[in-house]
Amino acid sequence: MTCLTPLLRPRKSKERRPAVARIVIVDDDKTFRGLIVTVLELEGHEALAIAQPEAIMATVRQEDPDLVIMDIHIGQRDTLGALRDLKSDEALDDIPVVMTSGSDRSRECLDAGADKFLMKPFRPSEMVATIDELLRTAD
Repeated sequence: MTCLTPLLRPRKSKERRPAVARIVIVDDDKTFRGLIVTVLELEGHEALAIAQPEAIMATVRQEDPDLVIMDIHIGQRDTLGALRDLKSDEALDDIPVVMTSGSDRSRECLDAGADKFLMKPFRPSEMVATIDELLRTAD
């Protein structure tokens, strides 16, 4: 956990901080999921991580998150279909979705409805800034 500290940008006391959020992370890489959960919890958010693409819609419906972070590939499956499903469901379409990938598929993700795209590897501070921005604009 101490290795994360130098990567996180200290928050200036005057910065407006979004309220604590419930965030669902969808990624099949156990190490990556753990890192993201740790960073989000250090930021004061609630984080729930899943690895099964077939559980995305049910988890989002059940947990009612404020934001979803989803890798574009989970195993052999492409999650763009799940992204489109989220964005076409009237009950879920207002939930911001950040897509991630080790290759630049930003255009494809944004065209499918993602609110933001982060290319791996990214700094935890970059992810936190993206989340804060999306949570502020969602209010």
